[in-house]
Amino acid sequence: MKNYVRDKRMAFGMTQDELSEKLDVSRQTIISLEKGKYNPSINLAFKLSRLFTCTIEDLFIYEEEEKDV
Repeated sequence: MKNYVRDKRMAFGMTQDELSEKLDVSRQTIISLEKGKYNPSINLAFKLSRLFTCTIEDLFIYEEEEKDV
């Protein structure tokens, strides 16, 4: 899943540490999230959207995985 977490964080002038503290998660979670290696829980996605005053859809782009038929 692609996301704009890093872009939003930078626009708000926050470090990864600051964002992790505001969300009560580890900095490693933020790093993994920004690299697209971690899909957040729905709770974390809502916290991010509230913090950045945007919708979840503004932060995350869902890409369907191709299935072999």
